[in-house]
Amino acid sequence: MQLSYFQKKQFYEQGYLVIPGVVPPIMVREAMRAINHSIGEGMPPDLMVKFRAQSFCPELQGSAVITDLFNRTPALALAESAIGEGKICPIKGGQIALRFPGTQDPPPVPRPHLDGMHSPTNGVPEGEIHNFTALVGILLSDVTEEYAGNFTVWPGSHHLHEAWFREKGPLSLLEGMPKVTLPEPVQVKGKAGDMILAHYLLAHGVAPNISPNVRYAIFFRLRHVNHEEQRFESMTDAWLQWEGMRDVVEAVRAARS
Repeated sequence: MQLSYFQKKQFYEQGYLVIPGVVPPIMVREAMRAINHSIGEGMPPDLMVKFRAQSFCPELQGSAVITDLFNRTPALALAESAIGEGKICPIKGGQIALRFPGTQDPPPVPRPHLDGMHSPTNGVPEGEIHNFTALVGILLSDVTEEYAGNFTVWPGSHHLHEAWFREKGPLSLLEGMPKVTLPEPVQVKGKAGDMILAHYLLAHGVAPNISPNVRYAIFFRLRHVNHEEQRFESMTDAWLQWEGMRDVVEAVRAARS
């Protein structure tokens, strides 16, 4: 399975895609069973803040029932069609991201961020930036309405951030989010088995969950095989690590020049 030219053009413009039905229902079912079994064993209240920031069910993160959602489904080929065949570092673990229902009414608006910035609970050391190439999300539960724990994006913000880091430098992220005027956010909707592909530089967040259901999703952080040498250059050249996107990028830029 490959991304179409239209999908790549949309990804260039918006910085994200929702691709339906990528993961078979049986694999969704097995992942859900493993996660719910883990939850049923109990979760220490004092670790809930850390779990929300890093991952629930940490003992499952590297298990096949989680990693196979990317490694043994069309998700890998779809990501490679944008980043390049054989250009993604092996995926050995995923973030198990659960969003439990809240009671705040009205719910607060989603807040944007870029991954890899230090916080007291997310495991990123102070003074470091742990960026990557792409974020892949696999929905394990249906998210068909807003404020249901939706993955939320600010479409096109990857272009704004690229321009900011060209001017201010990648290390400016250590001082906080780029001071750019963001577009209106979109709360992504989808069904269990759908895949979300997002550019690292895209501002994103999570909407509060005021639905009656837990939102289940797995997130994988993809790194180009040359990422260690290009980690900061990739923040000032947004498409450096996207070999499968170059024809589309060149075509769009040529049409505008």
